[in-house]
Amino acid sequence: MWLHQCASQVLLVPVVSWAAPANRGEALFLWPSLHYCRHRLEWAPDLVVGDMGYIGLETQRRIREHLGIAMITKLRPDMNLIPPFETGPVAVCPQGQILSWLGLEARDQLHWFGVTAANPLCDQCWEQSHCARQFSYPPAAHEILLGQIPLATSVAKTLLEKVRPWIEPAQAYEKNQLGLDQMFLNSLQLTWAVCLLADAAVLLRTQAMLRRPVPVPLLEALLPHQLSLELD
Repeated sequence: MWLHQCASQVLLVPVVSWAAPANRGEALFLWPSLHYCRHRLEWAPDLVVGDMGYIGLETQRRIREHLGIAMITKLRPDMNLIPPFETGPVAVCPQGQILSWLGLEARDQLHWFGVTAANPLCDQCWEQSHCARQFSYPPAAHEILLGQIPLATSVAKTLLEKVRPWIEPAQAYEKNQLGLDQMFLNSLQLTWAVCLLADAAVLLRTQAMLRRPVPVPLLEALLPHQLSLELD
């Protein structure tokens, strides 16, 4: 989980950890992890951002319907676009006018898209006399393109383009700091013990950082810096 309270660095903390053989896919642990958070911690994230290894349409539908959590991933190259989406993806009406996401109607489970452009093509459209300029689509039509938050929204694009790339570098930093990059473990029991120790170290360090933040002067960027001449 990403903690935004620390502005000096990307701070990630483990919420649920699994130790499993290497031939087990990551998607297998998505539902049980979120289910554990909801029923054991009485808390669950609103948004989960994953790579394409976590794609499982049935699992994502289950997470959306039963837990109300938005699962956001990129579209695999072998997946086809469905209306109202075109390459991008971007939402468009049947005549090609770009649409904006207006929100999800929770009661009816329908995403609503509408025309919000300043100079739309609607004035030249032959269907304008009977077009409401709003269109609805159920999330279940495609769990990646629509889901809880459509893939064409600025929220989804920002998370995938600017937040998702943090994960691997942050994890690699933790791995190097704890010396895990120098270990090769071929015992599942030993791996589990090392996982618990690594999680404990990260959580304790995070707690110390949040409880005792390093004070940063407000004018630090304007303070002069004196070079050491190293004279005898």
